[in-house]
Formats: sequence, structure tokens, C-alpha cells
Amino acid sequence: MNMTSAVSVAFDPLLPWTVLAVLGAVALVLVLLGLRAGARGTLWRLGSLVVVLAALANPSLIEEQRKPIADVALVVVDDSDSMAIGDRRQQVQTARESLKRKLGQQDGLEVREVVLPPSQIQLGSERPGGTRLIDTMRSALIEIPQERLAGVVLLSDGQVHDVPAGVPPELGGAPVHALIAGRKNERDRLIVLEQSPRYGVVGREVTTKFRIDDPAGGTAPVTLSVGGEVVKRIDVPVGRSVELPITVGNPGANVVELEVGPGPSELTLDNNRALFTINGVRDRLRVLLVSGEPYQGERAWRNLLKSDPAVDLVHFTILRTPQKDDFTPVRELSLIVFPMRELFEQKLKEFDLIIFDRYESGNLITRDYFRNITEYVKGGGALLVSVGPVFATQRSLYRTPLGAILPGAPTGDVVETGFKPKVTEIGQRHPVTANLPQAGDPNKEPEWGRWFRLITSRTERGNAVLAGADEKPLVILDRVGEGRVAQLLSDHLWLWNRGIDGGGPQPELVRRVAHWLMKEPDLEEEALRATAVGGRIEITRRTLATTFPQVTMTSPGGATRTLDLRQTAPGLGVAVVDVDKPGLYRFDDGTLRAVAAVGSPDPLEFSDVRATDAKLKPLVDGTGGALMWLADQSDPDIRTVRPGRAAGGSDWIGLRRNEGYTVAGINQLPLLPGILVALAFLMAIASAWWREGR
Repeated sequence: MNMTSAVSVAFDPLLPWTVLAVLGAVALVLVLLGLRAGARGTLWRLGSLVVVLAALANPSLIEEQRKPIADVALVVVDDSDSMAIGDRRQQVQTARESLKRKLGQQDGLEVREVVLPPSQIQLGSERPGGTRLIDTMRSALIEIPQERLAGVVLLSDGQVHDVPAGVPPELGGAPVHALIAGRKNERDRLIVLEQSPRYGVVGREVTTKFRIDDPAGGTAPVTLSVGGEVVKRIDVPVGRSVELPITVGNPGANVVELEVGPGPSELTLDNNRALFTINGVRDRLRVLLVSGEPYQGERAWRNLLKSDPAVDLVHFTILRTPQKDDFTPVRELSLIVFPMRELFEQKLKEFDLIIFDRYESGNLITRDYFRNITEYVKGGGALLVSVGPVFATQRSLYRTPLGAILPGAPTGDVVETGFKPKVTEIGQRHPVTANLPQAGDPNKEPEWGRWFRLITSRTERGNAVLAGADEKPLVILDRVGEGRVAQLLSDHLWLWNRGIDGGGPQPELVRRVAHWLMKEPDLEEEALRATAVGGRIEITRRTLATTFPQVTMTSPGGATRTLDLRQTAPGLGVAVVDVDKPGLYRFDDGTLRAVAAVGSPDPLEFSDVRATDAKLKPLVDGTGGALMWLADQSDPDIRTVRPGRAAGGSDWIGLRRNEGYTVAGINQLPLLPGILVALAFLMAIASAWWREGR
């Protein structure tokens, strides 16, 4: 750029301007008084005062050597995921090359380019999703002085999700132009989530609301999957909101996928599915605790269950059987009649867990009611039996119909000696007893306190996860049909609660056993889980076996990959895989399956991929820029315009000419040198005297 020069007059007053103004006013008053009195030489005196005041103002002639500053044109390129549709990226690349060539031919113009990369994988709504093109533009404008900004050119398909309501102040009045890639009036079928529940009570229904948008109209097939398993297939009318009930099957995360079949015109199938997660929570658990002969541990069971605010406890202690008759009149008895029919027939299925604590068989609960409990467990119920010495006798619960579902059969012996419960080999792999507090090294004796009674039994089914004296089973867990059974072969669990010999993890053990009985996913002994964090998925496999099967991963696009698991603890294998595409990833080891939703459950980037100029139009119009489709005009002209003038047309875009410069040098010439001022002053005074002397 060539240097230019500019000349101007500058003042560097020897006295403050306020003082000069006062002196000027006084001089003017004196001159006016002289004129009024008709004094001769008044005008020459005025001239002398003007010379003095002008000298005090110290004027000078300034010549600046100016070096022009190049204006800056900012080009913002949208390279988000939706730009991969059709030939949008090719259109943008062609436009970029044309802009680079034409802008490079503009004298005094610097071109800066910033590219919005494909969206990073996000979980939920940790950060705003979609195409953040305006945020990218504003970040780049921070480094460009407003007085140098000539204009901004946006290259995008128009699906921008952060367009502000007003004009960003960083633009400083510069025009914004939008060149839209894609085709006008594109057609695409997509699914729109209108309502997606985040929480639900396990076993109950929640409702999701969605609609299918498709210019072709008609109906569309929709598949509902929960946890990777297809639950329902329905045909829904296009363009109408549809409410669909979903049963929350498990506590914790339930990944729900809605997928609509391909339409007659599709830009992408990525927006044909919608993902969201329902966090299943349990309602208050109803627990029935039936205690037999009172003992010190009975209160420990009651207090432990009552301490959990999520538990509704119904507790009965059998203090008087029908055979116990001491001839006390019935009207004087304060004990209520045990409501056997109501509990074990009418309302049995309302309980989530039934606990028998040191209960002995007799004539109180009949065999028919025990048979009802057995069927309740097989149908999906939960039973916990804590036995005492009577379990080894003829009055044992094992001799009732409950014996068909109890995993441990009594041998008839009771061991009464001190021992420390020990986690068995299989218990080290079972999540109920793995890493119990104070368990210590599995090859050494645990750190917790001793128990002093064990009812010996023979494990016929299930897994003995804790052992007592002489490695005999102490806690046995078993699955029966759809339900589960836990058997505690001692009545000394309460010693841990009392702190005998240092105590032990009684609350944690009971909590884990109860939650396992309630089918808590985190306590499943055979489980495959996949957890997504950002662009990484962690796969964990819990098993009672000593080896881990390979896991097959299926990506959203259908590609498969085999993963080997690495053992991190007994019964626990882990694999970590990095992924680069949002969507639903499926995992299968031949027996178990799991899914992981990577990215936003409702990806804004693919909520609508049809190219549009509607979103950017308010911003373009507000800055006086131009908006055009690259399919119609891929090579617009570039013009420079003055501030305040129209900056765009149907086939051209304008860049503001700021005419900025820096001063390279200054030449200063005083307009009133001292000698010239003195001569002028003396001449004026002499003329005034001469006029006055005539």
C-alpha cells in the first residue's frame, strides 16, 4: 500500500483555553467601550489584541504521513455433521476457493477464515448441542478490531442453532452475508420428540410423546426398543402427536429408542431415531417381617429395616400359637389374631420382600399358605429366611412347602463355637459379598467380629457366598423361577450390630442381600453393562465364572467389532473403547446384551437437516448483508462499499471500506513564529498611536 499525506491545523495553547477565552472577552469589552467613546486607533488596538491571543493559541500546520491499514474480511465455514449430506461440502469447497481468489484480488483487504468442526460427542445437555456457528464467529471477532472489520461471510446449510435475537455488538456495523449450501425445498422424514420422561417408578408406565414429520404424509412404522430389546411396533399417522406408554422395567438407566422406518425421500437416517433415558426409581418397598421366638436379634432386624425411609415395614412377632392355652379368657388377651388369610392370600403379591426370622413351622401358618408363598417367589417375589436352632429340628421350615425353594437343606446339627464369617471363593466374585467392608485379604481371616452359632446345612442349589465354621455355608443365594431366595444359616447377625469383637458390616450385608433380592442391576452376578462418557464407552462384565467371553460391539451404522475384556477384580472384566459417532451402541457376548447411548439423547444437530435460509435471514437483514443459495449463485461478485450504503444484492456481496490508517511520521510548521508575532504586534500598536495622535 502507498503512503499518503494529510495536512491539518493544530493548536497547542500556551495558556489554558479558559484563560484565553476570558482574555478575549475582556479585550472585546474594551474595544467596544473604545468604539462607543469614539476613541481613535481602537481597531488597531483590537488587531494587536488579536495578534497576542493568536500567538498564545500557538497554531501550527501539521502534515501527517499516513500508512493505510488493511481491512479484515472474516469467512466462517460450517463443517458440522449435517454438512456431509449430499454435495453440501462440495458446494462449500467450491465457494471457498472462489472467495479466496476474489478476496485476494481486493487491494487493502486481509482475509481470515475459521472452520466449525464436526460436533463433538456430548452426553445429555452437558453443553449446548447443534451447530454453534455464531459462537464460532463471535470468538473469531474478538481478535479483529471493529474499525478494521469489513464484513463476515457465512458458508453453511442454514441449520444454525445459536442465531441471536439481535445483531451481535462485536460486528460493529459490518455486514454479514450467508451463502447457503444444499437445495431449496428438500424433503426428509424425521421423528420429533415432544415429551420424554426422565424418571419413572419401576413397574409402572410413563408416557412419551412424539410425532413424525414427512412431506409425503400418510402413516409411518415406528419401533419402540428399551435396553436394546424391541418392545412394540406400531404404525402412526404422519404429522400428528402420538402418546406412547412405556413400562419402566428396571431401576437405574433404561435406554429408550424410537425408530421410524425410511420414507420415500430421505436426506439421512440419523434423524429417523430418537434416544432418551428413563431413570427407574423404586416406589416405597413393602416388606413383611415375620419373627418367631423372640430373641436379641429381633430388634436389630426391625431397627435396620425401619431406618430405611424407602421401606414400609409390616412386622409380626408370633408370641402365642393356637396350641398355647393357659385358660386366659379371650376378652382379656391384648394380642391380635394373626391375619394369615389377609397376608398370605389376599395381599401377598403386594409385598416386595418377605422375611422369616427364626420362625418355626407349626399350625399357625398352614401348608396352603406356605404353598402360596412358594408360588409367590416362583412368580417373581423375594424371600429371605434367617434361621435359628429350630431349623435343624422337626419343626424346620424346610419341612414345609417352602423347602422346595430353600437352597440349603438342614443336616440336623448346630455348631456353637466362635468363628468369623468368611467370603467364599465364589463369594469373592459375587457382587453381594465382593469387597465387603473389613473383609481384608481373601487369603487371610477377616477383620470383623465372631459369630457363635451355625446351623449346618447342605447346599442343594444356589451359591454359598459366605461360609462359617469348617467352611460350612452361612449365606446362600438362589434364583427360583422368576424370583429369588436368600438363606442366612445363623441367628447371630445381630452380634455385628452390637460391636462384639469389633462388629462387622451388618447394615451393608443386609442392604446388598435385600437389593439383590429386589433385582438391583448393580448387584446382578451375571451382568453386562456399557457406560458412555463423552466419546468413550466403558464395558463391564460381571460373572461368577473364572473367564470372560468376548463382547461384540455394533455401532449405529451397523459395523461390528470384537472386544476382549481385562480382569480388574475377581469376576469383573472391563474394556474401554473410543467412538467418534453419536448414536446407540449395542454389545452382545452371546448370552447378555447391553446398550449405550453416545452423544445427546436428542441430537439437535440432526433434529432437522433440511437446508434453510430462514434461520440466518434475520441476522443478514439486520446487518444489511446478502443471502443467496450456492446452488443458484456459487460465484458472487465482491464489491467494496462505504459505511451506511447497501452491502449486498442478488449476485454480489459488499465489504465495508473503513479507510483505516496508522501515522508513520509528522511534520509540524508553526503558523505564528515569534518574530512575526512581535512585528505584527508592534505595527498594530504603532498604528494605534499614530491614529490617536492625529
